[in-house]
Amino acid sequence: MSQMPQQAALPKCPSCAEPVEPGDLFCGACGHDLSVVPEPPQDHPTLTITGSPGDGVDWPVPEPGSAPPAVHLPADLSGTDSGGAPEHGSAPQPAGSGVRFDRPAEPDEYPLQAPDPRVAETVAAPEEPAQVCVACRAGRVDSDGYCENCGHAQPRERDHMERESGPVAAVSDRGLRHHRNEDAFAVGHTALPDGTPAAVAVVCDGVSSATRPDDASAAASRAAGDALLAALPRGTHPQTALHEAIVAAAQAVNALAEEPATAREHAPHQNAPACTIVGAVVTSGLLVVGWVGDSRVYWVPDDRGAPAARLTEDDSWAAQMVAAGLMSEAEAYADERAHAITGWLGADAYELEPHTASFKPDRSGVVVVCTDGLWNYAETAEEMSEVVPPDAAERPLHSARVLVGHALDGGGHDNVTVAVLPFPAPPQGAGSA
Repeated sequence: MSQMPQQAALPKCPSCAEPVEPGDLFCGACGHDLSVVPEPPQDHPTLTITGSPGDGVDWPVPEPGSAPPAVHLPADLSGTDSGGAPEHGSAPQPAGSGVRFDRPAEPDEYPLQAPDPRVAETVAAPEEPAQVCVACRAGRVDSDGYCENCGHAQPRERDHMERESGPVAAVSDRGLRHHRNEDAFAVGHTALPDGTPAAVAVVCDGVSSATRPDDASAAASRAAGDALLAALPRGTHPQTALHEAIVAAAQAVNALAEEPATAREHAPHQNAPACTIVGAVVTSGLLVVGWVGDSRVYWVPDDRGAPAARLTEDDSWAAQMVAAGLMSEAEAYADERAHAITGWLGADAYELEPHTASFKPDRSGVVVVCTDGLWNYAETAEEMSEVVPPDAAERPLHSARVLVGHALDGGGHDNVTVAVLPFPAPPQGAGSA
């Protein structure tokens, strides 16, 4: 910053301090003789003390009869109040002591000035990078999830989900025809009381004709998965644990229908949420499956020369026709009523009848747990064995992705969800049950 030059001040009279002109011999105000040079003040230099009494340093000896200097402790000095008056019970301090005691006490906390809102407005938070449309790769995505350029709806969180937990993995995809993903899954791994590892997978398919099928499948898979991971470490037999998990899932779906009566009045056409469920538990030498509905479990051995197998029976119109001997399997599943289910989870289900079964495979392989979004494109056990990658036991997540891709390549007419659980080689002496 630039500064203005300042003029030198005039000398002053040492007697009356009035300004005098250079060269004046006498002060014009008081007549003081300016030619007399004043004596310099007596100098009292500060001395450095480098020793103490008794260490060879010559200390000044006090004059005879003189009193020793007074020694004051910090507590001997009294304070003053805010007006400068001595505090009660304290003696006034001698004048000229050089110490001031009229300083007010400092507060414990100092108030901070509020920030200027005008300054705060200028400091804007850094903006998050704008989401770019996955379709045109040019437009920005608005808060509703649609591209401002081409109007394409952006993928939602459940449109494609992948998860891996220990040896088990699952993938779910919305497919190519549905506007949302109504499937859900839960995977996890734990240990039995004896330390034996256990892997679990639950897959649920929302019933599209019901209200809130996506909420039903999510609630059912979450409840069943949590029930299994809680029961198995307590020593509950895997088949009993899976049965109880399906019951817990049904209760979770039933709870979704418990809505206020006013909601029914505003939407009388709505029905109870519903979904199907299928699950599998893999432990050492034991495979347990359970289901309600038409989602399936397949067994595919690592040795593809051995036969694969479908381990579940559909709760569907087509299955009933085949079981009753009224139609062949090919005829039944070619009918438009084939996928009408006869069992599901929901408050309006006729009766909850969980199906469970246990198996003891005599060799290593993989267990495929899936919705009809996959098995529509690989219906028989032989067809499923052909599309499961040969290294599925070593790469379960990759294999689940391959199976989902197979369904999408086939048309992706439905939501597709697949879980892959490796089944290790059983102990010696184990046989089929």
